Amino acid sequence: MFSTGRALPRSFYGFPQFVLGQPLAHRHRPSYMEVEVLDQRTGRLIYVIDKVHPSSTVLELKNRFHKACPGWYPSRTGLRVEPNGPFLRDTCLVRTLASSSLVTLYSTDLGQQVGWTTVFLTQYIGPLLIYLMFYFHTWNLYDSSIKKQRPLVVHLACFCHSLHYVKHLLETLYVHRLSDGYTPLRNLLKGCAFYWGFTSWLGYYVNHPLYTPPYFANKQIIPSFFSFLLCEAGNFFINMALAQHSHTASPSPYPKATCNPFTWLFMVVHCPQYTYEIGAWISLAIMTQTVPVAVFAALVSIQKLLRARRRHHRHQKQSSGGGQCRAAVIPFLL
Repeated sequence: MFSTGRALPRSFYGFPQFVLGQPLAHRHRPSYMEVEVLDQRTGRLIYVIDKVHPSSTVLELKNRFHKACPGWYPSRTGLRVEPNGPFLRDTCLVRTLASSSLVTLYSTDLGQQVGWTTVFLTQYIGPLLIYLMFYFHTWNLYDSSIKKQRPLVVHLACFCHSLHYVKHLLETLYVHRLSDGYTPLRNLLKGCAFYWGFTSWLGYYVNHPLYTPPYFANKQIIPSFFSFLLCEAGNFFINMALAQHSHTASPSPYPKATCNPFTWLFMVVHCPQYTYEIGAWISLAIMTQTVPVAVFAALVSIQKLLRARRRHHRHQKQSSGGGQCRAAVIPFLL
């Protein structure tokens, strides 16, 4: 008789092991989890989502929760592990939330939500149109009896302001990879109040018939104008580099400097896009020499500095000490 070198199964239960080469118990079987959703205000149990795969995302939980409880829309539902803790991102995996098979989440109604693309487009198109209305004197806000030729700086300021927001609009549509998530409507209203309100203030003063050019005239206007253009170009190339970097699978959290001189700031700062934007607004404030533009430039600078500091700390943690020589926005300082 011929020997196959392998013993035949002695029972019916040993047949799968003989065919598959391993016991049935050793085959991979996913361990499903249960997620109980509680009301954040009352602590009352709303619904239990069963048979949740550990690799499921929070967004998938929201969709299943909405299917069972139609009143809880995914875009308006905020889930968190603790009643007063931070909201979970839609891309967060369920297996990272708890070690046991039972996960408890607290649900909150976030109210009316809007997409991030809508937020940025609305915030940026308003200042563009409002400033142009002041520039072309669409509104009869000035004394019509004042007949005075507008200086060159007024036209340059309109060009710079329009260029800045047109660039932002185009980048929002074609460059930036915005999240598919949503934000409360109140954030949109606050952003519009900030940008639209300050644009009305600075647009009114710069385009006023009695506006006085800067003290040093062209010696102050021309260098500031070219500084603004350089900063806008730098901001654009940095945003392009960030967008291209997000499409790659590079382990580095931020792009590296290339042959493009505008990207060399990556060697000394973590957020050069904010460095260039702050520089652009400071240049415009020096060029126009007006209080509204200076105040707006200061507030935008503070906002960008705070945002850059948070990203700076996150980059340092991700790089495990490899980016200690870099600053957040201002090289060697902040």
